[in-house]
Amino acid sequence: MRRLLFVAPLALAAAAGVAQTARMSEPNDPYIWLEDKDGARALAWVEAENARTLPRLQNDPRYATFYAEAFAIASAKDRVPMPAQMYGRVYNFWRDVDHPQGVWRWTSEADYASAQPRWTTALDLDALGRAEGKKWVWKGSTCLQPEERLCLVALSEGGEDAVTYREFDLETGGFVANGFTLPKSKQDATWVDRDTLLVARDWGPGTTTASGYAFVLKQLKRGQPLAAATEVYRGAPTDQGPTGAGVLTDAKGNRLVLIYRAKTFFGADKLVWTPAGTRKLDVPDRASPVGMLDGQVIFQTSDPWGSVPVGAVASASLAEVERGAIRPRVLFAPGPRQSVEGVAATRDRLLLNYTDNVRGRASVWTHAAGGWTSRPLALPDNASIGLVSTSDRSDHAYLSVSGFLTPSTLFALEAGGTAAPAVVKTLPARFDATGLTVDQFEATSTDGTKVPYFIVHRRDRPLDGSTPTLMTGYGGFEASSTPYYLSSMGKLWLERGGAFVLTNIRGGGEFGPAWHDAGRKTKRQVIYDDFASIARDLFARRLTSAAKLGIYGGSNGGLLMGVEMTQHPELWHAVTIQVPLLDMERYEQIAAGASWVDEYGSMSVPAEAAFLRHISPYAQLRRGVAYPEPYIWTTTKDDRVGPQHARKFAARMHEFGLPYLFYEDTAGGHSGDADIAQGARMQALQMVYFAQKLMGPAAGGS
Repeated sequence: MRRLLFVAPLALAAAAGVAQTARMSEPNDPYIWLEDKDGARALAWVEAENARTLPRLQNDPRYATFYAEAFAIASAKDRVPMPAQMYGRVYNFWRDVDHPQGVWRWTSEADYASAQPRWTTALDLDALGRAEGKKWVWKGSTCLQPEERLCLVALSEGGEDAVTYREFDLETGGFVANGFTLPKSKQDATWVDRDTLLVARDWGPGTTTASGYAFVLKQLKRGQPLAAATEVYRGAPTDQGPTGAGVLTDAKGNRLVLIYRAKTFFGADKLVWTPAGTRKLDVPDRASPVGMLDGQVIFQTSDPWGSVPVGAVASASLAEVERGAIRPRVLFAPGPRQSVEGVAATRDRLLLNYTDNVRGRASVWTHAAGGWTSRPLALPDNASIGLVSTSDRSDHAYLSVSGFLTPSTLFALEAGGTAAPAVVKTLPARFDATGLTVDQFEATSTDGTKVPYFIVHRRDRPLDGSTPTLMTGYGGFEASSTPYYLSSMGKLWLERGGAFVLTNIRGGGEFGPAWHDAGRKTKRQVIYDDFASIARDLFARRLTSAAKLGIYGGSNGGLLMGVEMTQHPELWHAVTIQVPLLDMERYEQIAAGASWVDEYGSMSVPAEAAFLRHISPYAQLRRGVAYPEPYIWTTTKDDRVGPQHARKFAARMHEFGLPYLFYEDTAGGHSGDADIAQGARMQALQMVYFAQKLMGPAAGGS
C-alpha cells in the first residue's frame, strides 16, 4: 500500500494566498482555539468530552469482553513473527503481554524455521523506557549496506512521526558509545559509509516546509556535532513533501546514492549524489528507483515514460543512470484490472507482486544478457500476497499470504530454484469461520464505472436486510485495500452474526495510477459516489439495510466517513470517524496538511477552494438534519493529521444540538497503537458503539 497517510516566486505567492484565505476565514470559525493541540483550554475541553463519552461505552456489559478478546488476539504468543533478514540473521520486532512496548530480537535462519525459535534480545523497549522515563515506540531501523552491522534505530515518544535516531551495533547488541545520535525531529537519515550520514531534519528556523518536513540535506561525519554538518542539497520551503536520501545496492557490489526532493506529495526530483556533487535524473516526477539487481536499476512509474506505460515496472543499467542517458525497458506492464504492489531483490532474482482484480499474484524475474524472463509463483488464490523479506546475501525470501477467512501464512522461497514456495509458519485461527463465506461483487457508480467490493458474511444469512454490517474504505493516495485476515473483526463481530464489507473505491491503487488519478483534487466526488453506490448495491441485494449498516475509516478514510455522513445521512445508522481530516478549508494550516495539496487541492486555487468547501464535512454540517450519531476518535499525539479536525467537528455538532460521541486518547500517534493495551481499548470502544447501534442493547452480557 502506498501511503500517507511520504519553489519559486509563483509558489511563494500561492502560499501567501493560502495564508490570506486562512486569515479571512478565522473570524467566522468559533473553534480555532481547538487547533491549539496542547493548549490548556483545548485539553480541558478534551477531558470533558472524554468524561461524557467513556461511561457510555465502557459501562456497556460488552466492553470488558470485547477488550479481553482484542487484547488476547493482539498479545498472543503464537502469532507469526514476521522476519527481516539482516546481518546473516533473522530479526523480528515483537510485542506481547510481557513486552507491551516490544523487543527487537534475532535468531538464526535455521532456527527460525523451527516451531519454537530461540530468540536473542537485541533491544528491549520496555526496559529502555523504564530506564529513561519515556514511552518509546518502535519506528524501525536503517542499516549500513552491505555489512548491515551498524544500524540507526528510530524511536518515537508516544507514537509521533517525529523520531530520535540512535546508532546500534548488531554484533555487540548495544548502542554504540559516542555513536551517531540524532535528537527528536521529523527526519530522514541515510548511511553513506560507516562514518558518514546524509541527514534531512529540522536544522533550525527556515529549514522546514509548511508541513514541518525537512528540505535541507546535510552530510554529518562521525563525531561531528549537528551544527558542524555540511549542506549538500536544498529543496524549497514551498515543497509539499520532504527532502531525503537513499542508497541502492546489489550483490555484485554496485552502489547508487540518490537524493529525493518531493516537490509534490506524489512527484519528486531524483538526483544522483557523489561527494563531488549532484546530477538530476531525467525521469518523470512520478517514476522512482525502487531497487537494483545485477547492475540494473529498477523503477516503478505512475507517469508514462517513453515506451513505459503508466503503472509499469522498468529497468535501466546503472551505467545509463550514472551517465544520465536512461533508456528504460519495460519489465512488467499491468493490465487494466491489475496493479503492482511491490518489488524486492534477492542476490540473483527480482520478486514482483501485483494484484489482478484485487487478488494477489507473484512472480520471480531473472536478468541475463537477453533481457528479463519470469516465472509465476504457485500460491493460494483469492488472497493477498506480500513480500516480507529479501536479502542480497542469498536467494532466500519470505512471502505472506492471507485472506479474510484464511489466517496469515508465511512461505519461504528459494528464488533461484524452481520449487514452489513452502509453508514455514501459519497463524492459528482467531475466530470460528464455520458457515462464513466471501463474495466479490461490483456496484455501478454514478458515472457508470464498475466498482468492486468484498463482503464476508454467513452463507445462511436471510436476504431481508437484517444483517448488521460494517463497511470500510480508504479511497486516496493510491493506497490499495486488499483482503487481510479478519482476526479481531472476526472474533468481535463476525462470530456475533455481523457481516463485513471492504470497498475498492477510486482514489486507491487497486487498478493502478489511473484508479487513483480519477479521484484526485476536484475529481474526488467520484470517490464518495463510489462508496455510496456500494451501500445502495448492498441494499438492492438485500444483504443489509440502512438501519443495519455502519461505516468506519481513518485518516483520509476519516474524511471519507465525514463526507458520507454529511452527504448521505440516510444511508448509515452508525459512523466511526477515526483520526480524520474534516475541516478541508483549513487543512493546509493544520499539522502536515500542506503536504497533501497534490491529493486534495488548495484553497489558494479558486476552483479547488470551491470544491473543498463543497465536500468539507466541517463546513457542510447543518442544523436540524437527522444525521446518524457518529463516534469520532483521535489522539493527542497525532502529529500527521492532528486531533484538531476531530475536535472542531465535534464542537460544531454540539453547537448545532446534534448527537455525537467524541474520544481523544493521549498517546498513540496517527496509528493509535502506542502499545497493545491502547490498540485493544480503541477496538473495544469502537465495537461497543457499533453493537449498540446495529445489534441493540446488551442482554445481560456480551
